[in-house]
Amino acid sequence: MKVAILGKFINSDPTEYITKLISLLEKRDVSIHLELEYYNQLKKSLPKNINSFIKLDKSFDLLISIGGDGTILKAITFVQHLSIPIVGVNSGRLGFLAKIKLEKLEEAIEEIISGNYSISERSLIEVTTSEKNEELSILNFALNEIAVSRKNTTSMISIETKLDNKYLNSYWADGLIVSTPTGSTGYSLSCGGPIIMPEAENLVITPIAPHNLNARPLIIADNTEITLKVDGRENEFLISLDSRITTLSNANVVVIKKSSFKIKMIELENESFLVTLREKLMWGQDKRNLQ
Repeated sequence: MKVAILGKFINSDPTEYITKLISLLEKRDVSIHLELEYYNQLKKSLPKNINSFIKLDKSFDLLISIGGDGTILKAITFVQHLSIPIVGVNSGRLGFLAKIKLEKLEEAIEEIISGNYSISERSLIEVTTSEKNEELSILNFALNEIAVSRKNTTSMISIETKLDNKYLNSYWADGLIVSTPTGSTGYSLSCGGPIIMPEAENLVITPIAPHNLNARPLIIADNTEITLKVDGRENEFLISLDSRITTLSNANVVVIKKSSFKIKMIELENESFLVTLREKLMWGQDKRNLQ
C-alpha cells in the first residue's frame, strides 16, 4: 500500500501526530511519502525510509491529511481528478472534514488498512472568467465554496447574478458565496446559509451582509450554471476558491459550475456526517434529551 501524507507544520504543535502515524503505518508495511515541504520541515526526526513527493499519481492508494479542514482543502489541490481517497487526522479545532482524533488514530488506521470504511463522494465547483487569469488557469476548482467580495473599499458591491443565463437578482452586498454541500457548514453557514447533506445534488447561493434584508440564501440544483458580473466604486474585486484568493477586474464575467470530477473522502462507521453534526455543533445537547 502506498500512502501520501500532507500536513501543516507549526513550531508550537506537538509532533506526536506524525510520529505516531508513521509508526502505525510502518508496522503494516506501508510505503510512506510526505509532501516535500512538510518532509523538509520534519526530515531531521523522520526515519530514513520515508520518501517525499511533489505531485501525486495513480500509484498512490491513500492521502492522509494531518491538520484541520484547511489542510484537507490543500490536499485536494494535489489529488484533483486522480480519485485518491482522502482521510483527515484532526490536529486542529472544529474539523468537519478532518475527523480522526489522535486518541483514536491506531483504531482508525487498522480500519482503513483492512478496508472497513465507506467512501463519501464530494462534489466540487469550478470557475471560468472572460479575461485570462494565470492563477485561476492552474487551479480553478473548490471543494467548499467560491466567493466574490469587495476589495479596497468599505462600500458594498453589486453582483448581477444569472442562473442558466436567466436573470435572478442583482445583490447589493459585501459579496456572494456559491457553496457546495461540503462547504455548507463553512463560510456559507456563518452568513446564514443552510446545512446540506454531503450527498445532496445542490449548491447554495448566500449573500454576504446584503443591503436588502429580503435577499435570502437560495438552494439550486448543482447542474445549474451561475454567471456573476460585479460592479462597484472600485475597479477590482476579490474572488476566493476555498483558501486561495486572487483579484479580478470588474470587466470580468465569472461563470461557476459543477466540476467534472469528485473528491473521495474516507468515512469510518463511527465518524459519519450525522455524528459530526451532533459533536461539532452540539446538536441534541438539550437537557430534555438527557432525561
